[in-house]
Amino acid sequence: MSSHHDHQKGLLMTAIGGLTLTVDIPLIRLADGGAWTIMLLRTGTTFVAAMIIWSVWRALSRNAPQLIPGWSGLVVAICYGLTGVTFVTAVYHTSTADLVFILAFNTVFAALLSWIFLGERPQLVTVVAMVVMILGVLVIVGGSVGTGHLFGNFMALCSAFLIAVAITISRTSDKDMGFTALVGVILPLGVAAFMVTGEGFHVNAPWWIIFNGAVIMPISFFCLANGPKYISGPEVAMFYLLETVLAPVWVWMIFAETPTRNSLIGGAILIVTLIAHSLWQLHEGRKRRADLAVHHPT
Repeated sequence: MSSHHDHQKGLLMTAIGGLTLTVDIPLIRLADGGAWTIMLLRTGTTFVAAMIIWSVWRALSRNAPQLIPGWSGLVVAICYGLTGVTFVTAVYHTSTADLVFILAFNTVFAALLSWIFLGERPQLVTVVAMVVMILGVLVIVGGSVGTGHLFGNFMALCSAFLIAVAITISRTSDKDMGFTALVGVILPLGVAAFMVTGEGFHVNAPWWIIFNGAVIMPISFFCLANGPKYISGPEVAMFYLLETVLAPVWVWMIFAETPTRNSLIGGAILIVTLIAHSLWQLHEGRKRRADLAVHHPT
């Protein structure tokens, strides 16, 4: 009964994290400011909120998680920190649709890294899915040649890779990384603070980005980082897809930014492949659990 309850808890937690994350890019755009100023406000408020939440947790409970659990935690924090820089840079140099479609590619990177470093050979279905997703990204990137979006798309690809590295290390370390992603913002915060001193402070609607950093980021990061404790990787990946699907919809509704034909085709290839592959993995997982229950009845 408790495992069923844990599974429901994991699904609910990850769904909240995934849904919350879908408004991140629209809020960055609504704040209407310079990239470094936005990065400074977004990471600064995230860090302050995380420190307040952790301090209260620590005051009320003995088992508050470590901010950075060991060397693996430090590497994960650096990865998330670098992601903060590449992600905000991508927001300013490519369309929302291209950015979130390419971010979905992190599942391919995660599978490759698990293969190389953990010796987890992907099954044939996974290899086929990876090849199809590479084609999807090539369609998007191919469509951006000559549009000035190529640099932004490259930054999005860097973000996807860094997230995959962080997820892989988190899985192998088996440590609680709930606050590690939030503490990682110190890196982009430092870079942004240095840049803002040079180019000045430019933002027209700071309340949007302050709300994003103080409320949206801590909720989404913490829920998505803790989800894998209760549910499987494929299930977590399904909720990450919410941003891929919904963020372009919010941006289209607010800013009337319509994705290009190549972006829609490539994005559709990525989403359909990811959903199909995740459903297959869930089915395989259920089959395996059923087989175990038959061989080892309690």
